[in-house]
Amino acid sequence: MDDLRLGLLLNAVSPAVGGVLVRGEKGTAKSTMVRALAGLLPSIATVAGCRFACDPASPDAQCPDGPHSGEGAAERPAFLVELPVGVSEDRVVGSLDLERALAEGVKAYEPGLLAKAHRGVLYIDEVNLLQDHLVDLLLDAAAMGRSYVEREGVSVRHAARFLLVGTMNPEEGELRPQLLDRFGLTVEIAATRDADERAEVVRRRLAYDADPAGFAASWAGRELDLAERIGAARELLPSVELSDLALRQITAVCAAFEVDGLRADIVMARTAVALAAWAGRTEVLEEDVRKAAQLALPHRRRRNPFDAPGLDQEQLDRTLAEHQEPDGEGPDDEGPGDGPGDGGNGPDGGGSPAPSDPTSPAQEASSEAPPAPPQQRPGGSRESSPVASEHPYRTRLFKVDGTGRGAQGRRSPAETDAGHTVRARRPQGRLTRLHLSATLRAAAPHQVARGRAGRALVLRRDDLREQVRRGRESNLVLFVVDASGSMAARQRMTAVKGAVLSLLMDAYQRRDKIGMVTFRGSGAELALPPTSSVEVGAARLEQLPTGGRTPLEAGLLRAHEVLRVERLRDPDRRALLVVVTDGRATGTRDAVARSHRAAGLLAAQGVAAVVLDCESGPVRLGLARELAAHLNGDAVSLDELRAEGVAALVREARTAMTSTATTSTTSTTSTTRKAA
Repeated sequence: MDDLRLGLLLNAVSPAVGGVLVRGEKGTAKSTMVRALAGLLPSIATVAGCRFACDPASPDAQCPDGPHSGEGAAERPAFLVELPVGVSEDRVVGSLDLERALAEGVKAYEPGLLAKAHRGVLYIDEVNLLQDHLVDLLLDAAAMGRSYVEREGVSVRHAARFLLVGTMNPEEGELRPQLLDRFGLTVEIAATRDADERAEVVRRRLAYDADPAGFAASWAGRELDLAERIGAARELLPSVELSDLALRQITAVCAAFEVDGLRADIVMARTAVALAAWAGRTEVLEEDVRKAAQLALPHRRRRNPFDAPGLDQEQLDRTLAEHQEPDGEGPDDEGPGDGPGDGGNGPDGGGSPAPSDPTSPAQEASSEAPPAPPQQRPGGSRESSPVASEHPYRTRLFKVDGTGRGAQGRRSPAETDAGHTVRARRPQGRLTRLHLSATLRAAAPHQVARGRAGRALVLRRDDLREQVRRGRESNLVLFVVDASGSMAARQRMTAVKGAVLSLLMDAYQRRDKIGMVTFRGSGAELALPPTSSVEVGAARLEQLPTGGRTPLEAGLLRAHEVLRVERLRDPDRRALLVVVTDGRATGTRDAVARSHRAAGLLAAQGVAAVVLDCESGPVRLGLARELAAHLNGDAVSLDELRAEGVAALVREARTAMTSTATTSTTSTTSTTRKAA
């Protein structure tokens, strides 16, 4: 936990570092560690009575409780505000009393969690599960340092500068790149495998359960010492010098690792300065730059959703060695990481160095592996080892017909909290999205009867209308992948895996949940239960072996059962079934007919389906397209899956139409001239 502890303390010393993202497996006390930070933060001075924690020294000119002039100051602890995953938009940004705003013309505004977190800590547990429209709100606030509330002509804005801390389990899905980049630092944690350390954790937990107050009192002295050290480091921070050499090393490291933008350079500089202050120094050293890179760069090196965060330690050491004192001896030619001041595994000012974690996309990791010979399985069938996939590409958009009501996403049409307004209706529950013109039209005919005397509109509850917005939802994309012997040709399976990997990439970008059923041999299995973690799906796909018979019916029936269970768990999330097969079925004499009956069962449930036709060769039976007909779905070949392939067909068609029109025009003109 050294890196996590250090990352939190550095943000306590210098909030400008930009927060911490904590990645780790379940049950590793991520939340406990973050909540403990609240007791170590120094108190803040606020304007007395201000609900938005304005600083008396520089109050916010746009504060809804302002303008502030002459009010007294009050001191209170910095808040640690928790943002639940299922929180509503109004609870995040605050809410307006729309009836009072229209009837009385006053801004009756109730602050939200962003206002409460101002000058404190905003903590999001399971941040990767946060809904997209809430992520957008956080991005705006984190980028601008202000929260904007717009409600049909009523506008409120206030300062919202906070330390953003999030925890997540990578198995449940990754963050959007924009939000990921907003976290200054990232740390990876895992439970210790040392039996004595685990025993000490359990011992302390049991002691706390037995006497919480006594346990806290026994650690109060150490917490006070830590809080005092944070205060001392804060006072020293303005005196820390970032030399040109250290700055050049920071920018050289960021350039060497090809991180996007310049935010990484700024975060690294702030982190290195905070590390020096935490160590009680007024000069940034190379060890500070190295540790800053280990904390600030791993999550900024991802190039696609299937890359895990990581940093190549040898490349880091080599880059630092190449950018040392100009008049020094220069980097050591014997090997990376041996330059002056390197020290290998020397001190880093805040715990032991993070272990090397070089990573690469799954498809690249296995691309150099030589093909393994087929293995003999019990029962006589031959099984081929997994093969690498092609690189992913942009695919066609597949969507579910009709209008859904599922979670906001980017795939199928749906009624959502965000999007364009299509109509108005009477409120269903609490009014949150006022349709102003519809409300005015409903109230206008009754103003004389209600005795309207002034400028204010006389409203009744029955007059209010809310917006119905049309946007897009995320879906459950369930892959049913044929891994039988008929798909085992290595070149063919490479193309098939590349196609599925591309569809997984598309599902990630459209915020879908995904699941995977595979069938081969004597049955089907749920290789990946429905999850938001597309990365896990890509890893399972790369490890998928092939061989054996083709129990297509079993795969379809297993998919039917998975969808039935998921429909009970989340009735609003619609499913898209993607069957990856050549349509062949073996096992019984009527295997193909039985698979068609299983397909009809799915069609009867109204499941939207796409069959990815993997049949190849000069002679084709068309079985996959027959299967698609029984599923009431579409059949798409591997060549038709690529978005650029479809675009090329459209361009060719347009060119042909233009050419035909030009020829016709030329011919008509020529005929007219001859007639003249």
